[in-house]
Amino acid sequence: MTFVLTNDDGIDAPGLQALAAALRCQQLDDWVMVAPDSQLSGCSHQLTRGYPITMERRSPAAIAIRGTPADCTRVAIHHLVPQARWVLSGINAGGNLGADIYVSGTVAAVREARLHRVPGIAISHYIHKGQAIDWAIATRLTAKVLAFLLPQPLPEGSFWNVNLPHLTSAAPDPNIVLCPVCTQPLPTDYEIDGDALRFVGSYDQRPRDPGSDVEVCFAGHIAISRVTLW
Repeated sequence: MTFVLTNDDGIDAPGLQALAAALRCQQLDDWVMVAPDSQLSGCSHQLTRGYPITMERRSPAAIAIRGTPADCTRVAIHHLVPQARWVLSGINAGGNLGADIYVSGTVAAVREARLHRVPGIAISHYIHKGQAIDWAIATRLTAKVLAFLLPQPLPEGSFWNVNLPHLTSAAPDPNIVLCPVCTQPLPTDYEIDGDALRFVGSYDQRPRDPGSDVEVCFAGHIAISRVTLW
């Protein structure tokens, strides 16, 4: 299998390197990175139109794109890596749980792949109260996820959205939990700042459906949701 690796944190992000390392852990070495040349977190499913998408080959297996994550998917599967059988996006520095999937560039890259009939997995890492991510742990957990998901049947029109919990090195390996995407909105707390509103909501205090991806990930487990487009 040939994999396209992308993200919305940029081609130099440590999460992308951790994703590649997780593939190596599974002895999967046939992959090409096609990722944005800069940080584009939260860009959702934006596409570039009206001006050229430039490319810079960083290495034989890494190409930086002056475009969005969805652009990267399109360029990769139709021009650079037409033999690709999977698109993997991540590992995002921050969770993409519940309503986040609609604003996430990480998820949009995989959603775009599925629209072109290529299956994909979006992988994100929840950040607990501003603590640093241990990318070695993230690599190990992602390798575990890939070993679990790649053999799974994936219905046409669906993709996987994965959220890793924030663990310490002393914590035992978390469970993998298949769960629905939370239907609750993000916090809507603002404070008045003159004529403006400043968002002061807490991601950790967001409302959640029982048993949903938000609850599962916040409880310290790997939350895996199947997102269906049609």
